[in-house]
Amino acid sequence: MRELVRACKAISAETRLRILNILMVRESSVSEVMQALQISQTRASRNLGALYDAGLLDLRREGAWVLYSVDSDGLDGHSEELLSALRSMMKSDRMAQKDVSRLSQAKRLAQ
Repeated sequence: MRELVRACKAISAETRLRILNILMVRESSVSEVMQALQISQTRASRNLGALYDAGLLDLRREGAWVLYSVDSDGLDGHSEELLSALRSMMKSDRMAQKDVSRLSQAKRLAQ
């Protein structure tokens, strides 16, 4: 139950919901998140860190990049239902659709 409460608190911010939305499409670096959401590096990193700490994200290193992806195993069985609900709600959100569109143009930049 604690993991679910922590996850719900983490997704209570608009930026974090937007980040989860694009990470449900594909894994991304901080620079790709910045470009897709049109936010600063600091804001992207801080919010990615909060989602990671809440157990919603996984990360892996590839050369100079840290790549984030949704960790569907991170919430002890609750994650799939939570992510499914978020996915469904984000389909009709105009900003979320624009973020995904910008993600398709985003490039991994050296940090």
